[in-house]
Amino acid sequence: MKDKYQNEERYFKAKKRVEEIKGFYGNLIAYIIVNIGLLALNLVTSPNHLWFFWPLMGWGIGVVIHGMIVFNYMPFLRKDWEEQKIKEFMEKEKENQRKDNWI
Repeated sequence: MKDKYQNEERYFKAKKRVEEIKGFYGNLIAYIIVNIGLLALNLVTSPNHLWFFWPLMGWGIGVVIHGMIVFNYMPFLRKDWEEQKIKEFMEKEKENQRKDNWI
């Protein structure tokens, strides 16, 4: 029975991870399509003033940060990092208590 719940939990975590990756790729595809459209619009309407760089850079920074979070290149921004640190500090506290009991 316990294995069933563990399997379900792993399944839902994996499904959530797939949804995060899918969300990133959706964001990336929208970024590419919209910015190609903005480039075309900019070149047709005012080729002497290239303004399409501003939304390209702004949204691009967001896409890069989104990708770094999804693919865990910035683990300190993820909830998993918080949980891992809490467990780490709890283990250190447990070790300190054991050492204090031996003295």
